[in-house]
Amino acid sequence: MTRLIVWRHGNTDWNATGRVQGQTDVSLNDLGREQARTTAPLLAALRPDAIVASDLSRAADTAAALAALTGLPVQTDARLRERYFGLWQGLALTDAAERYPDEYARWRAGDPDPGAGIETLDDLGKRIGAALQDAADAVPGGTVVITTHGGGARQGVGQLLGWDHHVLRTVGSLQNCHWTELRHDDARGWHLRAHNVGLISAPVTDPV
Repeated sequence: MTRLIVWRHGNTDWNATGRVQGQTDVSLNDLGREQARTTAPLLAALRPDAIVASDLSRAADTAAALAALTGLPVQTDARLRERYFGLWQGLALTDAAERYPDEYARWRAGDPDPGAGIETLDDLGKRIGAALQDAADAVPGGTVVITTHGGGARQGVGQLLGWDHHVLRTVGSLQNCHWTELRHDDARGWHLRAHNVGLISAPVTDPV
């Protein structure tokens, strides 16, 4: 059995203020660093065999808190970056809604290709899903912690499970420093064991 722990990064100032991050490299804030420090022992207790992270600092620095406890190196993979949000990156979500009302309405409605240069859900799922699968293949029968981003985590997990975007819209977003657990065996393939696991923390934020 191979186990994947898909862990969302800690809080950032842009999370806290509703600003669209996408692939902008925004650092953890004090809360985010504390979330990583307090959550890392829970994941260390799962005895991971490898740690892989998005190369964006908010994910890589979250993973570093676990690496400090386990002694494992953090391998980075740019495919684990958050969804690219095109013209919205750096905008407050309220400003995106005002400047791009049609695209915003489509995004809120779950359109997989809302426009404004935003990466499609299909492309996102394939990108993240491939990175998750490669990480699992590198440690067959082991446990891998993947540190990534809210929207990317949900879409990548859905890709492995074979769930389309209509199903994924019914799945709640990961809170900062919470995780999803997937397991794989030869008889059942990938299956979901747990979702949004972690310490009680700040309210969930939009996965942007």
